[in-house]
Amino acid sequence: MNVVNLEACFGQFSEHWTPHIVAELNGQHVKVARLLGEFDWHNHEQEDELFWVISGTLQIELRDRTVTLTPGELFVVPRGVEHRPVCDSEVQVVLFEPASTLNTGNVKTERTVENPDRIT
Repeated sequence: MNVVNLEACFGQFSEHWTPHIVAELNGQHVKVARLLGEFDWHNHEQEDELFWVISGTLQIELRDRTVTLTPGELFVVPRGVEHRPVCDSEVQVVLFEPASTLNTGNVKTERTVENPDRIT
C-alpha cells in the first residue's frame, strides 16, 4: 500500500498516448497518460472508460457530439461507444478501466500498448 503522487508519476515519462499503471483496485487499473494531438477512433466493447483531466483541455469526440474536459473534470465513455480523444496542447489524464482494457479498444494500431509499464 503506497501513496501515489500524480505529479511525480507524470515526471517519470514524456511520451504521448502511452498509459502507465500507477495503482490497481478490484480488477481495475488506474493509469496516467500524456496526450497530444488526435488519437484513433475506437470503442471498448465490454468496458466503460473514465477520463479524468489533471492538466490541459481534452476533447472527447463522439459520433454525435464532442465533450470538452478541463482540469478537475472527468467523463465516462460507456462501453461500446465509439470515441476519439483530441487535444491541441498536452493534456495529463488519469484513466480508470478494467485491467484487460487495451488503450486502442477494438482496433490495433502502432499506438496499441499491450502491456503498460507500471510506475510509482
